[in-house]
Amino acid sequence: MDITVTPDTFPLAEAFTISRGSRTEAKVLTVRVTAQGITGWGECVPYARYDETLESVTAEIESVALDDPQADPRGLLPAGAARNALDCALWDWRAKAAGKRVWEIAPGLQSPKPVITAYTLSLDTPERMQAAAARHAHRPLLKIKLGTPDDMHRLEAVRAGAPNSRIIVDANEGWTAEVYGELATHLLRLGVEMVEQPLPAGQDDMLAEIARPLPVCADESCHDRASLPALKGKYDMVNIKLDKTGGLTEAIELRDAARAEGYRIMVGCMVGSSLAMAPAVLLAQGAEVTDLDGPLLLAEDRDNALHYDADGVHPPDAGLWG
Repeated sequence: MDITVTPDTFPLAEAFTISRGSRTEAKVLTVRVTAQGITGWGECVPYARYDETLESVTAEIESVALDDPQADPRGLLPAGAARNALDCALWDWRAKAAGKRVWEIAPGLQSPKPVITAYTLSLDTPERMQAAAARHAHRPLLKIKLGTPDDMHRLEAVRAGAPNSRIIVDANEGWTAEVYGELATHLLRLGVEMVEQPLPAGQDDMLAEIARPLPVCADESCHDRASLPALKGKYDMVNIKLDKTGGLTEAIELRDAARAEGYRIMVGCMVGSSLAMAPAVLLAQGAEVTDLDGPLLLAEDRDNALHYDADGVHPPDAGLWG
Protein backbone atom coordinates (compact mmCIF):
# COMPACT_ATOMS: atom_id res chain seq x y z
CA MET A 1 0.00 0.00 0.00
CA ASP A 2 1.31 3.43 -0.98
CA ILE A 3 0.83 6.48 1.28
CA THR A 4 1.53 9.98 -0.02
CA VAL A 5 1.34 13.33 1.77
CA THR A 6 0.87 16.64 -0.06
CA PRO A 7 0.72 20.13 1.46
CA ASP A 8 -2.08 22.32 0.11
CA THR A 9 -2.94 25.96 0.76
CA PHE A 10 -6.39 27.50 0.51
CA PRO A 11 -6.68 31.30 0.71
CA LEU A 12 -9.34 32.62 3.07
CA ALA A 13 -12.05 34.99 1.93
CA GLU A 14 -10.90 37.38 4.67
CA ALA A 15 -8.53 37.31 7.64
CA PHE A 16 -9.64 34.95 10.41
CA THR A 17 -8.74 35.95 13.97
CA ILE A 18 -9.06 34.21 17.32
CA SER A 19 -7.54 35.06 20.70
CA ARG A 20 -4.28 33.32 19.72
CA GLY A 21 -3.69 35.14 16.42
CA SER A 22 -4.77 35.68 12.81
CA ARG A 23 -4.42 33.84 9.51
CA THR A 24 -5.18 34.59 5.87
CA GLU A 25 -4.90 31.06 4.49
CA ALA A 26 -5.59 27.49 5.51
CA LYS A 27 -2.54 25.24 5.26
CA VAL A 28 -3.51 21.59 5.20
CA LEU A 29 -2.09 18.18 4.39
CA THR A 30 -3.75 15.86 1.90
CA VAL A 31 -3.09 12.17 2.44
CA ARG A 32 -3.73 9.52 -0.20
CA VAL A 33 -3.62 5.77 0.34
CA THR A 34 -3.48 3.54 -2.72
CA ALA A 35 -3.91 -0.22 -2.79
CA GLN A 36 -5.39 -2.67 -5.29
CA GLY A 37 -5.75 0.16 -7.80
CA ILE A 38 -8.00 2.17 -5.47
CA THR A 39 -7.09 5.49 -3.87
CA GLY A 40 -8.72 6.98 -0.80
CA TRP A 41 -7.94 10.40 0.58
CA GLY A 42 -8.28 12.53 3.66
CA GLU A 43 -7.23 15.92 4.99
CA CYS A 44 -5.83 17.22 8.24
CA VAL A 45 -4.99 20.65 9.60
CA PRO A 46 -1.80 20.65 11.72
CA TYR A 47 -2.42 22.96 14.67
CA ALA A 48 0.30 24.93 16.43
CA ARG A 49 -1.70 24.89 19.69
CA TYR A 50 -0.89 21.18 19.85
CA ASP A 51 2.73 21.61 18.72
CA GLU A 52 1.94 20.39 15.23
CA THR A 53 3.50 21.72 12.02
CA LEU A 54 3.13 20.69 8.41
CA GLU A 55 6.60 19.17 8.62
CA SER A 56 6.11 17.28 11.89
CA VAL A 57 2.76 15.83 10.84
CA THR A 58 4.13 14.83 7.44
CA ALA A 59 6.98 13.01 9.18
CA GLU A 60 4.52 11.21 11.44
CA ILE A 61 2.46 9.96 8.52
CA GLU A 62 5.50 8.96 6.47
CA SER A 63 6.84 6.95 9.41
CA VAL A 64 3.87 4.59 9.31
CA ALA A 65 4.37 1.11 7.94
CA LEU A 66 0.89 0.02 6.90
CA ASP A 67 0.11 -2.83 4.51
CA ASP A 68 -3.57 -3.52 5.23
CA PRO A 69 -6.13 -0.80 4.37
CA GLN A 70 -8.51 -2.45 6.82
CA ALA A 71 -6.12 -1.84 9.73
CA ASP A 72 -6.96 0.51 12.58
CA PRO A 73 -4.35 3.31 12.60
CA ARG A 74 -4.91 3.91 16.31
CA GLY A 75 -2.29 1.27 16.95
CA LEU A 76 0.23 3.17 14.85
CA LEU A 77 -0.18 6.86 15.65
CA PRO A 78 -1.36 8.93 18.62
CA ALA A 79 -4.48 11.09 18.50
CA GLY A 80 -3.91 14.17 16.36
CA ALA A 81 -3.84 15.53 12.85
CA ALA A 82 -1.60 12.84 11.33
CA ARG A 83 -3.81 9.97 12.38
CA ASN A 84 -6.92 11.87 11.34
CA ALA A 85 -5.89 12.25 7.72
CA LEU A 86 -4.77 8.63 7.53
CA ASP A 87 -7.90 7.27 9.22
CA CYS A 88 -10.22 9.27 6.95
CA ALA A 89 -8.27 8.25 3.85
CA LEU A 90 -8.62 4.62 4.88
CA TRP A 91 -12.39 4.98 5.34
CA ASP A 92 -12.63 6.54 1.88
CA TRP A 93 -10.62 3.64 0.46
CA ARG A 94 -12.83 1.04 2.18
CA ALA A 95 -16.01 2.66 0.90
CA LYS A 96 -14.68 2.73 -2.67
CA ALA A 97 -13.46 -0.87 -2.41
CA ALA A 98 -16.87 -2.00 -1.15
CA GLY A 99 -18.83 0.08 -3.65
CA LYS A 100 -20.72 1.65 -0.77
CA ARG A 101 -20.77 4.87 1.24
CA VAL A 102 -18.86 5.20 4.51
CA TRP A 103 -22.06 5.42 6.56
CA GLU A 104 -23.09 2.03 5.21
CA ILE A 105 -19.93 0.30 6.39
CA ALA A 106 -18.69 2.21 9.46
CA PRO A 107 -20.23 1.18 12.80
CA GLY A 108 -22.16 3.87 14.64
CA LEU A 109 -23.17 5.99 11.64
CA GLN A 110 -26.57 6.61 10.10
CA SER A 111 -27.73 7.69 6.67
CA PRO A 112 -26.92 11.42 6.75
CA LYS A 113 -29.10 14.45 6.15
CA PRO A 114 -28.22 18.16 5.97
CA VAL A 115 -27.41 19.73 9.34
CA ILE A 116 -27.54 23.39 10.34
CA THR A 117 -24.03 24.65 10.99
CA ALA A 118 -22.77 27.64 12.92
CA TYR A 119 -21.10 30.42 10.98
CA THR A 120 -18.06 31.90 12.71
CA LEU A 121 -17.40 35.61 13.18
CA SER A 122 -13.74 36.14 13.95
CA LEU A 123 -12.39 38.39 16.67
CA ASP A 124 -12.30 42.06 15.67
CA THR A 125 -13.30 45.50 16.86
CA PRO A 126 -16.91 45.84 18.09
CA GLU A 127 -17.78 47.97 15.08
CA ARG A 128 -16.46 45.44 12.57
CA MET A 129 -18.02 42.52 14.42
CA GLN A 130 -21.39 44.29 14.39
CA ALA A 131 -21.07 44.87 10.66
CA ALA A 132 -20.12 41.22 10.12
CA ALA A 133 -23.06 40.09 12.25
CA ALA A 134 -25.40 42.25 10.22
CA ARG A 135 -24.09 40.73 6.96
CA HIS A 136 -24.75 37.26 8.32
CA ALA A 137 -27.90 37.99 10.31
CA HIS A 138 -29.82 35.66 7.97
CA ARG A 139 -27.89 32.70 9.34
CA PRO A 140 -29.69 30.80 12.11
CA LEU A 141 -26.60 30.19 14.25
CA LEU A 142 -23.57 32.44 14.70
CA LYS A 143 -20.42 31.50 16.57
CA ILE A 144 -18.55 34.46 18.00
CA LYS A 145 -14.80 34.34 18.58
CA LEU A 146 -13.91 36.18 21.79
CA GLY A 147 -11.26 35.70 24.47
CA THR A 148 -10.02 39.11 25.64
CA PRO A 149 -10.61 41.04 28.88
CA ASP A 150 -12.78 43.62 27.09
CA ASP A 151 -15.28 41.47 25.20
CA MET A 152 -18.45 43.02 26.58
CA HIS A 153 -18.68 45.62 23.82
CA ARG A 154 -18.14 42.92 21.19
CA LEU A 155 -21.02 40.87 22.58
CA GLU A 156 -23.37 43.84 22.60
CA ALA A 157 -22.32 44.77 19.07
CA VAL A 158 -22.91 41.30 17.63
CA ARG A 159 -26.32 41.02 19.23
CA ALA A 160 -27.25 44.43 17.81
CA GLY A 161 -26.10 43.33 14.37
CA ALA A 162 -27.94 40.00 14.42
CA PRO A 163 -30.90 40.37 16.80
CA ASN A 164 -32.64 37.16 15.71
CA SER A 165 -29.75 34.73 15.28
CA ARG A 166 -28.91 32.10 17.85
CA ILE A 167 -25.45 32.79 19.29
CA ILE A 168 -22.73 30.63 20.77
CA VAL A 169 -19.40 31.97 22.00
CA ASP A 170 -15.86 30.55 21.78
CA ALA A 171 -13.22 32.10 24.03
CA ASN A 172 -10.40 29.80 22.82
CA GLU A 173 -8.97 29.62 26.38
CA GLY A 174 -8.63 33.41 26.41
CA TRP A 175 -10.44 34.36 29.63
CA THR A 176 -9.40 34.19 33.25
CA ALA A 177 -11.79 32.91 35.89
CA GLU A 178 -12.45 36.49 36.95
CA VAL A 179 -13.26 37.69 33.44
CA TYR A 180 -15.56 34.74 32.79
CA GLY A 181 -17.32 35.28 36.12
CA GLU A 182 -18.01 38.89 35.18
CA LEU A 183 -19.23 38.05 31.68
CA ALA A 184 -21.41 35.03 32.48
CA THR A 185 -24.56 36.96 33.44
CA HIS A 186 -24.22 39.19 30.38
CA LEU A 187 -23.89 36.15 28.13
CA LEU A 188 -27.23 34.95 29.46
CA ARG A 189 -28.81 38.39 29.13
CA LEU A 190 -27.80 38.58 25.48
CA GLY A 191 -29.24 35.17 24.71
CA VAL A 192 -25.97 33.30 24.25
CA GLU A 193 -26.77 29.58 24.29
CA MET A 194 -23.36 28.08 25.04
CA VAL A 195 -19.78 29.10 25.81
CA GLU A 196 -16.86 27.08 24.49
CA GLN A 197 -13.60 26.67 26.41
CA PRO A 198 -13.71 29.86 28.51
CA LEU A 199 -10.57 28.96 30.50
CA PRO A 200 -7.25 27.42 29.48
CA ALA A 201 -7.10 23.63 29.39
CA GLY A 202 -5.49 22.47 32.61
CA GLN A 203 -6.58 25.65 34.40
CA ASP A 204 -10.31 25.00 34.34
CA ASP A 205 -10.97 23.51 37.79
CA MET A 206 -12.98 26.61 38.71
CA LEU A 207 -15.71 25.44 36.36
CA ALA A 208 -16.53 22.64 38.80
CA GLU A 209 -17.02 25.13 41.62
CA ILE A 210 -19.58 27.47 40.06
CA ALA A 211 -23.13 27.17 38.83
CA ARG A 212 -23.39 26.71 35.07
CA PRO A 213 -26.74 28.13 33.95
CA LEU A 214 -25.03 28.61 30.59
CA PRO A 215 -23.77 25.30 29.17
CA VAL A 216 -19.98 25.10 28.95
CA CYS A 217 -18.35 23.10 26.16
CA ALA A 218 -14.89 21.54 26.32
CA ASP A 219 -12.77 22.05 23.21
CA GLU A 220 -9.05 22.25 23.94
CA SER A 221 -9.74 20.21 27.10
CA CYS A 222 -11.24 17.30 25.12
CA HIS A 223 -9.32 15.31 22.55
CA ASP A 224 -10.36 11.66 22.69
CA ARG A 225 -12.01 9.21 25.11
CA ALA A 226 -9.03 9.46 27.46
CA SER A 227 -9.98 13.11 28.07
CA LEU A 228 -13.38 12.35 29.56
CA PRO A 229 -12.45 11.61 33.21
CA ALA A 230 -10.84 15.05 33.66
CA LEU A 231 -13.97 16.83 32.36
CA LYS A 232 -16.32 15.49 35.01
CA GLY A 233 -18.15 18.22 36.87
CA LYS A 234 -16.63 21.01 34.76
CA TYR A 235 -18.32 20.77 31.38
CA ASP A 236 -21.75 20.09 29.95
CA MET A 237 -20.75 19.50 26.32
CA VAL A 238 -17.76 18.27 24.36
CA ASN A 239 -16.56 19.61 21.02
CA ILE A 240 -15.43 16.69 18.88
CA LYS A 241 -12.97 17.58 16.13
CA LEU A 242 -11.41 14.90 13.96
CA ASP A 243 -8.01 16.59 14.08
CA LYS A 244 -8.08 16.15 17.86
CA THR A 245 -9.52 12.63 18.06
CA GLY A 246 -7.20 11.39 15.34
CA GLY A 247 -9.89 10.41 12.88
CA LEU A 248 -13.46 9.30 12.40
CA THR A 249 -12.99 5.94 14.13
CA GLU A 250 -12.09 7.43 17.51
CA ALA A 251 -14.53 10.32 17.03
CA ILE A 252 -17.48 7.94 16.81
CA GLU A 253 -16.36 6.15 19.97
CA LEU A 254 -15.79 9.45 21.80
CA ARG A 255 -19.26 10.64 20.80
CA ASP A 256 -20.88 7.47 22.12
CA ALA A 257 -18.84 7.45 25.35
CA ALA A 258 -19.54 11.13 26.00
CA ARG A 259 -23.26 10.67 25.46
CA ALA A 260 -23.25 7.72 27.85
CA GLU A 261 -21.75 10.01 30.51
CA GLY A 262 -24.40 12.66 29.95
CA TYR A 263 -22.53 15.16 27.78
CA ARG A 264 -24.17 16.93 24.90
CA ILE A 265 -22.30 16.84 21.61
CA MET A 266 -20.82 19.55 19.44
CA VAL A 267 -19.01 18.60 16.23
CA GLY A 268 -16.46 21.22 15.19
CA CYS A 269 -13.57 21.74 12.82
CA MET A 270 -10.32 23.48 12.15
CA VAL A 271 -10.24 25.87 9.18
CA GLY A 272 -9.92 23.47 6.28
CA SER A 273 -11.51 22.47 3.00
CA SER A 274 -14.59 20.41 2.21
CA LEU A 275 -12.47 17.27 2.30
CA ALA A 276 -11.77 17.83 6.00
CA MET A 277 -15.44 18.54 6.77
CA ALA A 278 -16.91 15.61 4.83
CA PRO A 279 -16.41 12.86 7.46
CA ALA A 280 -17.42 15.27 10.23
CA VAL A 281 -20.81 15.81 8.57
CA LEU A 282 -21.50 12.11 9.13
CA LEU A 283 -20.46 12.41 12.77
CA ALA A 284 -22.66 15.50 13.26
CA GLN A 285 -25.92 13.66 12.68
CA GLY A 286 -27.93 14.16 15.87
CA ALA A 287 -25.39 16.51 17.50
CA GLU A 288 -26.77 19.39 19.53
CA VAL A 289 -24.39 21.85 17.83
CA THR A 290 -22.63 21.57 14.48
CA ASP A 291 -19.79 23.92 13.58
CA LEU A 292 -18.53 22.84 10.16
CA ASP A 293 -18.24 26.16 8.38
CA GLY A 294 -14.60 25.86 7.31
CA PRO A 295 -15.36 25.88 3.55
CA LEU A 296 -17.57 28.96 3.94
CA LEU A 297 -14.49 30.86 5.15
CA LEU A 298 -12.39 29.96 2.10
CA ALA A 299 -11.92 31.98 -1.07
CA GLU A 300 -11.33 28.69 -2.93
CA ASP A 301 -12.32 25.11 -2.13
CA ARG A 302 -11.79 21.65 -3.60
CA ASP A 303 -13.67 20.20 -6.56
CA ASN A 304 -16.98 18.53 -5.64
CA ALA A 305 -17.15 20.78 -2.60
CA LEU A 306 -19.76 20.36 0.11
CA HIS A 307 -23.08 22.07 -0.59
CA TYR A 308 -24.40 24.64 1.88
CA ASP A 309 -27.88 26.17 1.78
CA ALA A 310 -30.77 27.09 4.09
CA ASP A 311 -30.97 23.47 5.24
CA GLY A 312 -27.34 23.53 6.35
CA VAL A 313 -24.34 21.56 5.19
CA HIS A 314 -25.25 18.58 3.03
CA PRO A 315 -23.56 15.17 3.14
CA PRO A 316 -20.61 14.75 0.77
CA ASP A 317 -20.98 13.47 -2.76
CA ALA A 318 -19.04 10.32 -3.53
CA GLY A 319 -16.85 12.40 -5.82
CA LEU A 320 -15.51 14.26 -2.78
CA TRP A 321 -15.19 11.60 -0.09
CA GLY A 322 -16.74 8.53 1.38
